Amino acid sequence: MFSKKVRNIALLAVIAAVLAAIGYWNVSPESFLDQPVAQVDESAIDYYAINAHSVQFLPDGKLQYEMTADKVEHVKATEVTLVTTPDLRLYRGTEYPWHVQSERAEVSPDGNEVELINKVRVARTDEKQRDTIITSSRMTVFPQKQYAQTEQAVRIDGAGGTTTGKGMKAYLKEGKMDLLSNVRGQYEAR
Repeated sequence: MFSKKVRNIALLAVIAAVLAAIGYWNVSPESFLDQPVAQVDESAIDYYAINAHSVQFLPDGKLQYEMTADKVEHVKATEVTLVTTPDLRLYRGTEYPWHVQSERAEVSPDGNEVELINKVRVARTDEKQRDTIITSSRMTVFPQKQYAQTEQAVRIDGAGGTTTGKGMKAYLKEGKMDLLSNVRGQYEAR
């Protein structure tokens, strides 16, 4: 009886050893080293600021722009900066700034392109106290080039009247605006 127990235990030990050996050779140590690729959240914010205020000067010390915003968020994956309620005064070294506002904005990684989104308003009062107000639903601004463009409907109030159109190219330095199509004007008679 004792030998039958020993034989069964020995048989079970051999079976267990064979199963352990098969498991060892089927599982390579490298499989433990392979780590799964981490998924990147494309919308992950790596830093943000609330009640942001930024001022930039030209090389000669004159004021280039002053900006405030309710919130500024930087998207890690794309390097795009999201701005909530931007309010920008673009001085360009002059006393008469362009006042740029919108509900939201997206700034390119290098800062050379700003997409203004929803309730865009660009206004300026010149040295003769004449107001120019440009409104649209969306506009792309290139701050370094002092240029703005849109393919959306545009309204320009100023110079004694109102002009509307679809699409615009605005040369901010020269104060020149080209409306691209469906241009309509209404002016006060003097």
